[in-house]
Amino acid sequence: MCGIIGVVAKTPVNQLLYDGLLTLQHRGQDAAGIVTSDGPHFHMHKGSGLVRDVFRTRNMRSLNGNMGIGHARYPTAGSASSLAEAQPFYVNSPFGIVLAHNGNLTNADQLKQEMFKLDLRHVNTNSDSEVLLNVFAHEVQKQSNGGRLDENAVFAAVAEVHKRIRGAYAVVAMVAGHGLVAFRDPNGIRPLVLGKAETAAGSEYMLASESVTLESLGFQLVRDVAPGEAVYVTQEGEVFTRQCAAQTTHTPCIFEFVYFARPDSVIDGISVHASRLYMGEFLADKVRRVLPGMDIDVVIPIPDTSRAAALQLANHLGLPYREGFMKNRYIGRTFIMPGQAVRKKSVRQKLNPIAVEFKGKNVLLVDDSIVRGTTSKEIVQMAREAGATKVYFASAAPPVRFPNVYGIDMPTRKELLATGRDDVAIAREIGADAVIYQDLDALEMSVHRCNFDIKTFETSCFSGRYITGDIDDAYLDKIESERSDSAKTDKDRDLDFNVGVAEQNLIS
Repeated sequence: MCGIIGVVAKTPVNQLLYDGLLTLQHRGQDAAGIVTSDGPHFHMHKGSGLVRDVFRTRNMRSLNGNMGIGHARYPTAGSASSLAEAQPFYVNSPFGIVLAHNGNLTNADQLKQEMFKLDLRHVNTNSDSEVLLNVFAHEVQKQSNGGRLDENAVFAAVAEVHKRIRGAYAVVAMVAGHGLVAFRDPNGIRPLVLGKAETAAGSEYMLASESVTLESLGFQLVRDVAPGEAVYVTQEGEVFTRQCAAQTTHTPCIFEFVYFARPDSVIDGISVHASRLYMGEFLADKVRRVLPGMDIDVVIPIPDTSRAAALQLANHLGLPYREGFMKNRYIGRTFIMPGQAVRKKSVRQKLNPIAVEFKGKNVLLVDDSIVRGTTSKEIVQMAREAGATKVYFASAAPPVRFPNVYGIDMPTRKELLATGRDDVAIAREIGADAVIYQDLDALEMSVHRCNFDIKTFETSCFSGRYITGDIDDAYLDKIESERSDSAKTDKDRDLDFNVGVAEQNLIS
């Protein structure tokens, strides 16, 4: 899961892009990058780490131009945590194109073979985003015939991209001397929104992963980019849109609403905050059924994502709601941290219990989800050490039993806590007196209530149903071999050695 942003403005965009990436930092903490354009030239800076650490004043000064794209990276299937795979990626033919991508291509290996044998293109990393860039560049070259690129050629190229690639993707790209292109996968799995700002110099446009980015920077949300749709904004500010996929469905990833998206965002017409309130109501009903005696003294959320659900659950059950953990906001999100040892250490650094809220009480802890169980086990232990008599643990999401192949780097099936365990065994594993999971139909209804037009969701990590229809056991075995912590460590070492000095400040 990554954060992307693209802007066509009337004034320099470097600060807009930087500020936009800060609002998307929760979507990826591994690396960040910005590319701007002042016409025929691109200016790039990218690096490992948080946005605030990657960009210095000297870097910002070099990012000239009124058009640009940015990316906050979170490693996905088959990707190592390496500067070599920081985005945006660049190719110099045709025209010069840079691209940033949120999602994951499920047929990347097939595409690599096609590119080498048929397209005569080569990729330098293991990133499927570089594959996507080269497929797009090849189709642009075919449609433009070496001449000037217009909107018809752009949309024809995107249509061919949709035919060739499978998986989940939201994309922003720039073509040197021409404009900004953005498009979304035909299933609408990954989010993408379009915004507009009116200035004295004229209209400015922004595309981003979440609506909060637009609102924070003074842009008005125009609408979500539709599944399969492409948006082309010329460097002069003309806007063209077209549906480029022959068949589309609208199945947004439900985990966006459970965990990834900021609560102040609206995605596909769905308020993330409102959906989490509904999750709390449905979860309260489940708690009533599982714990009919309700020997619960207090409801305590695991900050931050679960607060809305926990508060609504407490209200629904007539129980006190208390903040029981202080959070160190300088520690990243542990679910998306690579390495079991790092994740385990970070839990204790990130959260500290307020003992008075636990001592002598039966507490119900509420979290957004339980994935590996590492965080949950540590939190339950902290609650007991703080004096809790009983510790119940409720998850606003169902058990995670299957890998996600559409841009969320969940662990292997063997590493998922819920694999091969029922609720009693899971409670025993994390040290809780009981575990209560949300039902899948209740989770879907929680999000559906916020926009009745969207009737289906991408729920593969809970259900094992992969909507692209191309996922089998062999594919899952392959990505699981790539997702192990040891495999990623090896890739980091190899890629960093090959890249050498892997900082690129300028492309011209």
